Amino acid sequence: MKKIFSHVLLLSSVLLFSACSNGNSASSSSTTVSEIKEKTTDTTSGASVQEYTDPTTLKDKYDVIIVGSGGAGMSAAIQAKEAGANPVIFEKMPIAGGNTLKASAGMNASQTTFQKEQGIEDSNDLFFEESLKGGGGTNDQELLRYFVDHSADAIDWLDSMGITLDNLTTTGGMSEKRTHRPTDGSAVGEYLVDGLLRNIHEREIPLFVNADVTKINQTEDQISGVTVTIEGTEKVINADAVIVATGGFGANMDLVVENKPELKGYVSTNQEGSTGDGIKMIQSLGGQTVDLDQIQIHPTVDQTKSLLITEAVRGEGAILVNQAGQRFFNEMETRDKVSAAIIALPEQSAYLIFDAGVKERVKAIDFYEKQGLTVKADTPEALAKAIETPEEALKATLDTWNKAVANKKDDAFKRETAMDNDLSQGPFYAIKIAPGIHHTMGGVKINTNAQVINTENVVIPGLYAAGEVTGGLHGNNRIGGNAVADIIIFGRQAGEQAASFIK
Repeated sequence: MKKIFSHVLLLSSVLLFSACSNGNSASSSSTTVSEIKEKTTDTTSGASVQEYTDPTTLKDKYDVIIVGSGGAGMSAAIQAKEAGANPVIFEKMPIAGGNTLKASAGMNASQTTFQKEQGIEDSNDLFFEESLKGGGGTNDQELLRYFVDHSADAIDWLDSMGITLDNLTTTGGMSEKRTHRPTDGSAVGEYLVDGLLRNIHEREIPLFVNADVTKINQTEDQISGVTVTIEGTEKVINADAVIVATGGFGANMDLVVENKPELKGYVSTNQEGSTGDGIKMIQSLGGQTVDLDQIQIHPTVDQTKSLLITEAVRGEGAILVNQAGQRFFNEMETRDKVSAAIIALPEQSAYLIFDAGVKERVKAIDFYEKQGLTVKADTPEALAKAIETPEEALKATLDTWNKAVANKKDDAFKRETAMDNDLSQGPFYAIKIAPGIHHTMGGVKINTNAQVINTENVVIPGLYAAGEVTGGLHGNNRIGGNAVADIIIFGRQAGEQAASFIK
């Protein structure tokens, strides 16, 4: 497969926390490494070489067109290729990965090989029940049932491609360790995108960046391809099926406020490309939408750089304290409830408090430290002084918490998970956080075959969707770790079903 040019770099900084251009660049090859660096506000060390397809090799027709190169789009492309189809990916941004780049906690799955190897007893039914409870009972239960029943297979599928998620932790609302992370406990996003891109290249699947799809075309009620602007030229590319994997609309503040006015003024953790394009294009074809007003705020977001602090920090034992140095809620409750508890505080912010042990188990903290988000001290009293909380109060809070961990009983707030380790290993750390816009649970309506449903509850032939562009699966509150599972499980399904449709 011909490439754009050999020195295009997908920096790890971009992979983990991208904040690049708006995707209107005229040419893929015009995006240089220095430009990417300049446009990237959130960086980590290291680099990963990735290359994209030369725009001059663009064909007039492909079997399946995939719009969006996040985890759902790349999973769909790989699965479609494995099923015998000839897929192509169009990405409007100058780099691949979408919001998947920013995924941190991990991928939820039940009854997995890795759980069994580690003696963790889990069940699909329990995963279903806890996700349904977390979503307020409003989840599309058919989608949810398919989701949990295919989660373990998705973990195995990734593992078969060299993407191994065998480090397990817990997220809010889950009673078992079912959040799968890379072996070293690092953030899942960079690792997952790197692995999927490697497999895209190995299978010689064309992936065009700076390729802005503006319309999904129909001919006599049959999906016939897309209109895309690439290299400054608008082109019509034909296909027998289209998969939309463009993500949600968490970076489109006008659309966010239109659907949920109370979120005006909140920071967003989303990458710039998450503007709802796919939803709008599908609506123009008569596609049905669900739950557009269900927009999740994440409780632990740094407000200075809009960086999400992974739920794994709490999952590995951290606590939340208010400005008085006291715990105020069960840290492992669902995101909506923890966010509400923080907003109810007089200062509407809180501190994540953790020790050297948590830092060792959650590699993402190294990144937060490099970004200047952490406050570090040798003792709890010194930490309290640094964050201007009462020294005796914070020390007492930690002492009480450590006793609760030892007794496996949290009398104060009934926390039952993420209590494997106490907070007694210095140095001690704090990160100031408050809620921020994170995930749009609403989107286009699909069935378990990832087919898009129109406003008359009829399938639109040849049109599929997967990932955050869709709605219904998560109900009114997404469980941490379920988004990565969503993009892989339904991305695969979309690719499989699209390939089957064109045969």
